[in-house]
Parts: sequence; C-alpha cells; structure tokens
Amino acid sequence: MIDEPFASGSTLFHKRDTRVKLVGAAAISLVLALCSSFLVAVTGCIITAMMLILSKPDLKLVSKRIIGVNIFTFFIWLTLPLTYGGSETLTFSMFNLSMDGIRLAALITVKTNGIFFCILALLATSTTASLGHGLEKLGFPKKLCFLLLFSYRQLFVINQEYHRLLRAAKLRGFSPANTMHTYRTYSHLFGMTLVKSWNRAERVHQAMLLRGFNGRLIPLNQSPPGKADYFFLIIMLLISLFLAGLSLFCYNSL
Repeated sequence: MIDEPFASGSTLFHKRDTRVKLVGAAAISLVLALCSSFLVAVTGCIITAMMLILSKPDLKLVSKRIIGVNIFTFFIWLTLPLTYGGSETLTFSMFNLSMDGIRLAALITVKTNGIFFCILALLATSTTASLGHGLEKLGFPKKLCFLLLFSYRQLFVINQEYHRLLRAAKLRGFSPANTMHTYRTYSHLFGMTLVKSWNRAERVHQAMLLRGFNGRLIPLNQSPPGKADYFFLIIMLLISLFLAGLSLFCYNSL
C-alpha cells in the first residue's frame, strides 16, 4: 500500500504549506532535469541532500529508497558506455567503452539523485491527501485532483478486501503451492477483490451523494500560507535561480 513514513515530523519542511513545497520542488527539479553541466548537477545534488538531512528522515528507509532508485541508473551504466558512441573510447577487456557515454551516465545519475533528494525533502514530508488538495489550490484541474485523492482512498479499500478474502480462504484450509489449484484460487481472489471493491465503491458514492457531494473533496485544513511559508518559497526559488544562473554561466563558458 501507499506508505508515508516521511510525512510525520516537526521539522521546518513538515510545517510548511504544501503549495509552497510543490512550487519549490517543481522549480528545483526542473532546473536539475534540464541542466547539462556536471557543476550544476553536483551543486544541486549537494543542496538537495542538505535539504533532505534537515528534514530528519529515517536513515534506514532513505537508504533503501536510494538503492531502489539507483538500480535503474545501474542499467544506464550497463548500456550507455557500450552504445553511445563518440570519438573517445576506453578499451576494457573485449569491450570499447565510450567516454561520452560514461560522462552522460554519470550526469544522469547525479541529476536523478538530486531530484530524488528534492522530492523526498519537499514532497515526501506531506501526505498524499495534502498534496492532492495542494495541487487543486494551485489551479490544477479539479477532476484530476479528485481522481488522485479518490484513487488514493480506494487503494486502501482494495487492499482491505483482498486481505479479507485471503483470510477467509486460509480459514478454509487454503495453503499456497505450485499447483493449478493455487493459481485458480488466486485468480478467483483477484476477481472477487475487484468485484467487491467495485460494489463497495458504489455504496461509498451513494453515501457521498446523500451527504451533498458535488464532485469536490473539501480539506479539513484550509489555512492560507503564512509569512514563514512565503519566506521558505523565496529561498527555494532563489536556489533554483542560482542553479539556473550557474547552468547558463557554464553553457556560455563552453
């Protein structure tokens, strides 16, 4: 299920308004994604890593997520040096490794980790529900925001229905094994999970209509951003402007 281990806390990042963090994360991530300089990418990665440290996350959980993200960059290291081409090559055993491919793989790795640190520090410190409401307040389409919030809620419903059916099967002596009976049972479980989840969603929708639902989920906390939030936003925008200026300087110096 959707786990939110970083959303609870009392740090500076946890206290800030979700809209402010969304804008800051978008600005910094956009600059890092578009930059083509190692200096900018490394500088941005260091800054976002410091932001992540200030959010005081669980180091064990962060380490697992960093490993998970870098598993994908590992495949980039396996392919780009062999396929990118270029005039400079490095001979290693029977392989000719492209130096341009190695540089590009390293740049993608640094940029990926920098953006990941930014997302963990700014977005993971908010709940999914607050992110959905924050996107709606920023002017995103209401139907998309409602779809995000309701899908988030229904995932837990589907999970509950599946585990309830699985417990019922085990109480009737079901023991998983590598047999056709097991495969058939699991297929029935998945099918009944979807059917029961659909029926439950219909009941929830009818209950919401009876309570005056008009297509919009109203958050319990609608307080506007304060002075501290605006100050935090200015700092995030200054960081993104600094990285953008550094990127432009590196591009002009080539």
